[in-house]
This record gives sequence, C-alpha cells and structure tokens, in this order.
Amino acid sequence: MTQAAAAPRPRRRPRTAGALVVRTTELHGDAPASLLDVLPDRAPLAWLRRGAGLVAWGEVARVRVSGADRFAEAERAWHDLVARTVVRDDVGLPGSGPVAFGSFAFDDAADDGGSLIVPRVVVGRRSGRTWLTTIDAGPRLGSAPDLATAVGEPTPVQPPGTVSYADGSRSASDWAAAVARGVAAIRDGDLEKVVLARDVLAHTTNPVDPRWLLARLAASYPTCWTFSVDGLVGATPELLTRSEKGLVTSRVLAGTIRRTGDDVADLARAATLAHSSKDLEEHEYAVSSVAAALEPFCSSTNVPDVPFVLHLPNVLHLASDVAGVLAARADDEAAPSSLALAAALHPTAAVCGTPTAAARALIKQIEGMDRARYAAPVGWIGADGDGEWGIALRCAQIDPDDHSRLRLFAGCGIVAASDPGAELAEAEAKLEPIRAALAATD
Repeated sequence: MTQAAAAPRPRRRPRTAGALVVRTTELHGDAPASLLDVLPDRAPLAWLRRGAGLVAWGEVARVRVSGADRFAEAERAWHDLVARTVVRDDVGLPGSGPVAFGSFAFDDAADDGGSLIVPRVVVGRRSGRTWLTTIDAGPRLGSAPDLATAVGEPTPVQPPGTVSYADGSRSASDWAAAVARGVAAIRDGDLEKVVLARDVLAHTTNPVDPRWLLARLAASYPTCWTFSVDGLVGATPELLTRSEKGLVTSRVLAGTIRRTGDDVADLARAATLAHSSKDLEEHEYAVSSVAAALEPFCSSTNVPDVPFVLHLPNVLHLASDVAGVLAARADDEAAPSSLALAAALHPTAAVCGTPTAAARALIKQIEGMDRARYAAPVGWIGADGDGEWGIALRCAQIDPDDHSRLRLFAGCGIVAASDPGAELAEAEAKLEPIRAALAATD
C-alpha cells in the first residue's frame, strides 16, 4: 500500500531524570503461586498465557506517540532509553531485564497514537523459572530486590457488582445494516474483505478492578494471551508477532463459528467450519497479508497449506501459525525489532480487510465508531528488541475518568457471502468473554 509521506516528527524521549538501573533476580521459595496474586489494583500491567508471562506495576517512564510513524517513534525512544540503562540480569530469559509494555491506536490519524510504559516492578515466569525485576532512576545498581518489599500488601480484589449494558456507537440493528452496506460495497467494487467492529457500553455498580477481569479471563481462556495495558483489558487469541532470537511467529485467525455447548454438535460445527468456502476465503486473505508483510524481513517462511480449527469456550476459529527466520544482517545493521515487525504487519486482513487501503476507507465511511486501540497491537518489548505483540481483541477499555464504565469490543470479517444476521450473532459471541468475566462471582 502506498501512502503519502508523513511529516517528520521530533523524537520523543521517555519521561525520566536520567539513566535507569535495572536489577533482575530469580525467585525460588518466595515465588508466587500465580503471577496475578502480586498485582496491585492501580494500573496493573499484564501479558499472560497458560500461567506464564509478565505482570508489572508502577511507571518509571512513558513514551507517547502518534501518527503513521508511531511504531518507529516508540522504537527509537525505547532504544535510546535502553542505551542509557545500567542492567544486571541474573536470569537471561525473554522478558527478564528491561521491558516496556505498550498499546497502539488502530488508526494512523488517532490523536492518541499509543504509549510505551516502563514499569517500576516486573514479575515474570517462563520455562518453570520465576523472576523479579526492579527498575529505578538512579546512578548505580542497588542490592538484590526483595519480593515482599516490591509487592507490599496487595489490596483485596473487588467484584464489579451489578452490570448493565447499553448500545455503543450503533444499535444491534444499525450495526447489521452497516454489515449489509459492507457486503454491497464488496459485491459492487474491488474490495474482497472488510472487518467491521461493534462496541457495547457496560456500567457497573462498583469500580472495575482490572485484576477481577484478568483472573477470570486467564482461567477461562488459558490458550489466549491475557493482557492489561493502560486500561485496556482482554484475552486475545491472535498473536500479531513474537520475535525471539531470530525467529518470528504469527498466529492468524479468520473464519468463526459459535459453539453450542454440546461437544458432539461442536465437533460437527468444527468440520463445517473447516470446509466452509466463505470462511476459508476470509482466512486465506488474512494469511496472505501476514505472509506478504513478513517476507521482506525473512530468509525463509513457513505458511501452512490449510488452517486448523482453534477451539475456544465460546467460538471456533480457523487458525494458521505462520513462522519465519529473520534474514541475516550486516554487522552494523540491527535486526528488525518486534515493534518494527508489528508495524509492518498492522493492520492485517484479519482486523482490517483486503486490499488494505480500500478496506480502511470503507471502515471510516460506514463503521460509525472510533476504534481507539481495539484491533491494534498490544504487548511488550525487551531490551534486545524481541517481544510479543498481540491484537487487542475480546477486550474492554476501562474509562480512565470513571472506572464503573467500560467499552466492550468485537469485530467480524465481512466478505461477499456474509449474512448480516449471522455476523451480528458472531459479534455477540465474541463479546461473551468480557461479559462473562464481569458477571462471574467468587
């Protein structure tokens, strides 16, 4: 896709007084049973899957970015900060040492293009090992961090109370009508697929504790990546990119059918999904867009010939895991970071459509909502540039001014064969993870 060159922007520097000092030590007998057990209720950061990953809190630095160059701007600021950081890392695993959490806007033109947040405390777990990282502004490394001191006394997790719902940007019937307009545009033009988002507003009688949502999403959707960054909380089944020691992977989802709750019936539905021409067409667009975006960075890629069916508690998805080996670089040329790869991949056909420019134009024309950070990259980056970035799906944005208000998001891929009623039912199914987490009781 050809875009007009963006006006040069000044480099953004993190909000720090000077160099940072980072200390990572392994935890043994004092390791928490669950990483979520150590999180405070204020602005928790999390990236978890199958009980492993990272949780963090506090804020040593924040990088705010905007515009089409927001990913590169964030990467420059991160590399600049890392270059001024003193590190002692006794663990040496992905996610130990300096890390930053981030989320970015879907649209290049968004006023708030995204942020990278450098936390004060990180607790990580990987390959059966658990560690504690502390990050401070100061001239030199201090003594080894202590978990009890770093965590303090966590406050009890509070339930959200009674939940009520209201229409978001559109009513259900209006959203179905927008889908019909999308189908008509596809049939009448050169567009092959467009992804339309739906939002619903929720109001709770008690302020929402993000840890309440995180615990229930992680328990119900262990194969998803459960995240909390800047008030955006969710469990995404779609990994935009993972970059680790020269290998890059991406899990692509497109093509969905709702589960019935009956195992035998759902097996039949999985077979139907795997042979659905409409869903296979939608999936092919998404996989092709990811493979094409990764190709310039890789010496080789592996693109599955056929997708597999991913079983989640609420829906079944067609899924493909695309993998690649990053191409060798000259000695003075840095390998692309996970953020650079995320920038190249975003937006995939799975969250925007194809061709990208035409899909984006149609989204702006008929969607009727500001996506903000829905369907955009969310994740973390390490000191070496490696990291993991998911697509913010099955999520909710907690209102920063009123924690009793949330905006829930879902989206559906629309092709020429799409039925508006079926797409509305699919969107409702994709809203279920957050609805169920809000409604859950102890």
